[in-house]
Amino acid sequence: MAATDGAAGGGRRLRVEVVYARPEQQLLVPLELPEGATVRDALDRSGLLQRFPEIDLKVNRIGIFGKLTKLENPLQSRDRVEIYRPLIADPKAVRKQRAAAGKQMRKGAGSQSSESESGDS
Repeated sequence: MAATDGAAGGGRRLRVEVVYARPEQQLLVPLELPEGATVRDALDRSGLLQRFPEIDLKVNRIGIFGKLTKLENPLQSRDRVEIYRPLIADPKAVRKQRAAAGKQMRKGAGSQSSESESGDS
């Protein structure tokens, strides 16, 4: 039986997962790595970089359980290394567009009600 999570012995192993999701496919690769392994080690061993050439570690961000991390950071047992795809749209720009559209709608609705209020007086 392989040593994991604080088991005695010099060959302590870490069990981690590497995940990558595309719109049509989600992959989870379980790995067993030596103690001291880094995020980059897990990515290399997962085979996902070779399987999906669109993954560019200079562009795609990497995280552990939703928190951004660096490739040289050491792993802990049970970590889930996540490869994030680039965003299609800038969330700030989308929010501004929605807010502007909402203001225009409200202005139009507000001017109708203020016209009717002024007509009543």
